[in-house]
Amino acid sequence: MQRPTFSMLAELERTQWLSRASIEDYQSQRLNQLLACALAHSPWHAGRLRAACLDDAVRTGRVTLADLARLPLMDKRDARENVENIVWRGVPGGVYKYTTGGSSGEPLIFYFGRERQAADAANRMRAHRWWGVEPGDKELYLWGAPVELNKTDRIKNLRDRLLNQRLLNAFEMSPARMDEYCQIIQRWQPGCLFGYASSLALLAAHAQARSFRFSLQGLKAVFATGEPLYPHQRELIERVYGAPAAVEYGCRDGGYLAHQVPGGQLLQMSETVIIEVLDEAGQLVQPGAMGEVVITNLATAAQPFIRYRTGDQARLGSAPDAGGRGLHVLEEVLGRQTDFVVRADGTLMHALALIYVLRATEGVAQFKCIQHTPTDLEVWVVPNQHWNEGSVMAVIAGLRARMGESLRVDIKLMEAIPAEASGKHRYVVSHVRLGNDLRQAVT
Repeated sequence: MQRPTFSMLAELERTQWLSRASIEDYQSQRLNQLLACALAHSPWHAGRLRAACLDDAVRTGRVTLADLARLPLMDKRDARENVENIVWRGVPGGVYKYTTGGSSGEPLIFYFGRERQAADAANRMRAHRWWGVEPGDKELYLWGAPVELNKTDRIKNLRDRLLNQRLLNAFEMSPARMDEYCQIIQRWQPGCLFGYASSLALLAAHAQARSFRFSLQGLKAVFATGEPLYPHQRELIERVYGAPAAVEYGCRDGGYLAHQVPGGQLLQMSETVIIEVLDEAGQLVQPGAMGEVVITNLATAAQPFIRYRTGDQARLGSAPDAGGRGLHVLEEVLGRQTDFVVRADGTLMHALALIYVLRATEGVAQFKCIQHTPTDLEVWVVPNQHWNEGSVMAVIAGLRARMGESLRVDIKLMEAIPAEASGKHRYVVSHVRLGNDLRQAVT
């Protein structure tokens, strides 16, 4: 695939054992390289560097980690509205288009380069090795998948099989499908499970309710991502699957950010990302205090994310890695939680099944889905200039493809979508009541 994944993995295996001071020197070198690319190829970033009087320091490679705070913060609106003045389309290896929903339901289109793709893959491989999972071991993913597989999807599925990877669709979790998933996992005997925290807990709760007992002799770990892993979910997952659970923290636009090690600490991917945790005034919080995660991904020359606000809340750790690595530590990531939605036939679907429909529809600037009953879905849409009758039909058709043809969709056009009382933005909310055992697993 022409990505430097394994050479980067070898480098990460070496650098993780550097001292903290050496790790920060390494970060500084990579930061100067990123800023030099941004100054030369990203006019939007170049303007901000000049306004902060950092352009001369960038040209001579003298920017320090402390200097980073002189730059203003970057948010999703900045990334969305200025993409053509940020992306470097001539980056070696080319650019690849991605889309993410974002914390507020505002679709964001951005671009990866091969360096970023390799960095995410290499970081994940290294983190899995912390748990004894080697590249090539059987990996089973409980993850999102499209309703219908196109040619690219089928090729990817074949590639996954060749790489000892298997995908189970987290968007299709009816009781019958979950019975099938339990049998598949038992037969396939994976070395690790990976998926949305709530989906892994839901399947575990189903197996427990069915008195299904897994016997997974080679299972080394269950990796949960996409949302917080709550203590009762961790206990359920570890008891039912018979392996320790570990948290992975990342986001599609921000990158692969941190992963838990045996013993519980959450280690940052310090060689490829700088994480700041800031208070409401934009100042660094003390270890143990809660603040917003702001990242500078050092592998994003194709479209730099520099001091980028993720919308996540976290606490910095004060203790070093107990295993002796120089990587920085997060104490806790509070993140965002997504709901399940319930289809008329009783199938439980991860909220991302709906998010994918809305974020792929041209004309949608921001959205929120509110499920009142299995057949009644209210959709709030903040339209942009591309919204038209075709957008309405695309939303309805896409949602019915996920939720069933009996679904009634009430689209309401809004000027803005308010936050929840908690201050958080939730882009899918379901008011459909689950059974006690399943509700406890996903809330």
